[in-house]
Amino acid sequence: MAQTLDSIAGSGIAAGRAAGMVAAVVRGNDTLLFKEYGRADVEWDVPMPADAIFEVGSVTKQFTAAAILQLRDQGKLSLEDDITKWLPDFDTRGNRVPLRRLLDHTSGIVGLTEMPEFGILVSNPRFPRDSAYALIRRYPFQFPTGTAQIYNNSAFWLLGLVVEKASGMTYEDYVEKQLFQPLGMSRSMYCNSSENVPRRAHGYFIQNGVVRRAPSNVHTWPFAAGSICSTTGDLVAWLQALHGGKVLSPTSYAEMIGPSRLDDGTPTSYGLGLMLNTDAEGRRYIGHGGTVDGFGAETAWYPDAQLAVVVLMNSLGGLNPGSVGARLAAEVLPGTAPALAQFTGDAAPLLGRYQGPSRGRDMLVEVTQTPEGIAFSVNGSPARPAVWVEGWTFRQGSGTILSFRRSGESGPAAELRYSSPGAHYVLKRQ
Repeated sequence: MAQTLDSIAGSGIAAGRAAGMVAAVVRGNDTLLFKEYGRADVEWDVPMPADAIFEVGSVTKQFTAAAILQLRDQGKLSLEDDITKWLPDFDTRGNRVPLRRLLDHTSGIVGLTEMPEFGILVSNPRFPRDSAYALIRRYPFQFPTGTAQIYNNSAFWLLGLVVEKASGMTYEDYVEKQLFQPLGMSRSMYCNSSENVPRRAHGYFIQNGVVRRAPSNVHTWPFAAGSICSTTGDLVAWLQALHGGKVLSPTSYAEMIGPSRLDDGTPTSYGLGLMLNTDAEGRRYIGHGGTVDGFGAETAWYPDAQLAVVVLMNSLGGLNPGSVGARLAAEVLPGTAPALAQFTGDAAPLLGRYQGPSRGRDMLVEVTQTPEGIAFSVNGSPARPAVWVEGWTFRQGSGTILSFRRSGESGPAAELRYSSPGAHYVLKRQ
């Protein structure tokens, strides 16, 4: 098995689809794969060290969520606290915004990285951090709090401020002293591009086989949504500690990995800072990926097998770390392909166009009937058939669920719910 896992992880590097990578697959105390590939510095032909430090982007969110939950365990805050308890000058536009709704992406606050001004801020270290806060406060909400789910960096950025106010520490100090140090994560830190850090990988973009060095990221901006740097070994240790009961109380851990729900009771595929997924062959996993310029990351925990999978890369635009991680897990864990059933109901009430807010822009889905079954075209893309699950519910790929709802007891569908980990879009019939 070790040779096969090595081949899966290394094949993309050999094909020039990534600059470098460190991948690990660990089941319990058994390390099935832990290996470095490619280059940490392409220009100087520096091989990737096994303990290389990578920027891990939104993998940061699970650390921010853990910090908030630890503070709840200590009685310093409640998940039901309105954001204005901690940030009194934040305009909630008439919404009540509990901290829980920041943790599960259902606040309705507009995402910082989707704002047109963000491109100016992210490339300029001269702007102070409160520039981002002012920008977040300025925008109206995308939807009423608790009625939909749109993946949102603003929410976790704001949670970083809450960590600071509730703990009396900077966010950087909190994660270092309360998370990294107790778990022996000595190679993890808040990213700082101005410091010389031994064995830190440089980031790259890959386009049409051409490797181009990425500029240094300014970590004033990702903050609590995406500014942690770490190693593959440290993140394996983190997964084992978090899911082994060494970070949170049982109550807080259960909330972190349980599906959050919208105000109408609909469960989502996101917990608190963690995505909840089941692949097409039934493997259940909990985790989070991340990207920042020049870097991609994937962390996944398969609870039924106590399996940790971590893939860190120092390039974007070629190989996808999530895809590599999924292939590694599939090699280790047997899966069962679901029996495919044909939708035999009346398709007419489902067909049509549905539109509503999604990440960065409105989503328009056109639903048609094809010889292969009910098909969905998203924002003008080619229509793709979906697998029927039950009733008016369909599935595409490993994690997208599409379900239709009536507005009453009869008549055509009035809504299409488009759901995947970190997203639950409510699209209305047009």
